[in-house]
Amino acid sequence: MTVDGKTAFVTGAASGIGRSMVRAFASKGAQVVACDIDKDRLGKVVEEIQGQGGKIEPCFLDISDSKNVQDMVDQTARQFGGIDILCNNAGILDRLTPLTEVSDDLWEKVMAVNLFGPFALCRAVLPLMVEKGSGSIINTTSAAGLAGGRAGTAYTASKHGLVGLTRSIAWFYGDKGIRCNAVAPGAIQTKMHMREAPHPDGFAKYQQYFGTMPPHGKAMSVAEVACFLASDAATYINGAIIPVDGGWMTF
Repeated sequence: MTVDGKTAFVTGAASGIGRSMVRAFASKGAQVVACDIDKDRLGKVVEEIQGQGGKIEPCFLDISDSKNVQDMVDQTARQFGGIDILCNNAGILDRLTPLTEVSDDLWEKVMAVNLFGPFALCRAVLPLMVEKGSGSIINTTSAAGLAGGRAGTAYTASKHGLVGLTRSIAWFYGDKGIRCNAVAPGAIQTKMHMREAPHPDGFAKYQQYFGTMPPHGKAMSVAEVACFLASDAATYINGAIIPVDGGWMTF
């Protein structure tokens, strides 16, 4: 399994699963373009990878801004001759907010990052991959994208949408040498869920099912699956949604 010599464009790269993806791709010889809106954390990731001899380029990117997305993709293509791997990993939570409590602002914010951002990046990157005749897109959806009771309404809807986007791209562009798959993490050891207190009604509903959750997994477990999907070892995998959840979806 190798991604040596390929250019990987990774969003949400400054922390959590994205940071592990950057580490994994760089350790396997890829040129990584690490994208995030948190410059300070991103800088630390870049220093770490460079200190280990990895090839990494920082990219300050707001994925909800389609012009910013297109500009960064064009710049990357000029600098590295294209993009072989796109990891749409950036995402935000919705505090387990039930539908009747979801404001317009919360809905739009979650959709902008979790669904519009990946759409905009795929739209910008796909012509480059089609021209080259090859490419791999890996979207980070969620266990919430496969069921109805793993998060709040906006997050759940956005991740279901990302599953649909993944399968649509796989169907439309598979015959052009493009593969599009998704990883669906379960409960992973990151600080993402700790940044805001959950909605009390959502938490009260959710905590009834804590007993069905396996122990929290490691971000690197998700990153390694992404590397596999991007590699030549997965050339016959297209349109797949791979749970990385310790069996959570079996409950």
